[in-house]
Amino acid sequence: MVVRVVRLGTARSEGEGTRIGTVRRPPRGVPKAEFASGNWYDVWFPNLAPSVETMKLGQEARTPAQWAAFIKKYRSEMATPEASRTIELLAVLSQQSNFSVGCYCENESHCHRSVLRALLTEKGAKVE
Repeated sequence: MVVRVVRLGTARSEGEGTRIGTVRRPPRGVPKAEFASGNWYDVWFPNLAPSVETMKLGQEARTPAQWAAFIKKYRSEMATPEASRTIELLAVLSQQSNFSVGCYCENESHCHRSVLRALLTEKGAKVE
């Protein structure tokens, strides 16, 4: 059993399980009825997405210092009790079932999902 960190809208891996969209907004121009069949996500869960303000920090980051500021801000948001408990829950579930979490960004290393991967790992998740 494992949690995968994926780019939403890409082909699913065999046995990937439920795909959770950890994004602030649904995909543009895609009817809600096509979210799952289009490999976007099965469940929209913006609770683990950066706030709009933090998301803009990440999108505008051009230097390592700016990216580090984004990471610090996003980690702070994920340290709130609600987000922290959610990450802990996903970590435990990763021991018993397959699922994935994801975002639209092309480059994971410059996306909140890289930080989410680290947070899940820190909580003991089995991450692929």
